[in-house]
Amino acid sequence: QVQLEESGGGLVQAGGSLRLSCAASERGSNSYVMGWFRQAPGKEREFVATINRITGSTYYTESVKGRFSISRDNAKTTAYLQMNSLKDEDTAVYYCIAGKYARQNADDYEYWGQGTQVTVSS
Repeated sequence: QVQLEESGGGLVQAGGSLRLSCAASERGSNSYVMGWFRQAPGKEREFVATINRITGSTYYTESVKGRFSISRDNAKTTAYLQMNSLKDEDTAVYYCIAGKYARQNADDYEYWGQGTQVTVSS
């Protein structure tokens, strides 16, 4: 079992920046990949980004490319999502995920954080 502890999020004006953090409770294969999904009111959960601790590979959804950057501190098993140039449409609850393989389907991930609210005001 992997436990994920999220922090960060909050209220920011459009064009501003926020950083999310997610700490995993273990360094095993279940946390090889870490990342985030998000869910806006009335919408389905959406893939945002992932990073692989072993290969360093990163994946982003098209709408955040060039604005968001995912990284991780392997010694601390913590992943970070730096979000710049935030837009109204980035408003959502952001959920940290962990797993063995990088996937873009929410059903493929067993381990989820509690979620943190990101609100972008215009």
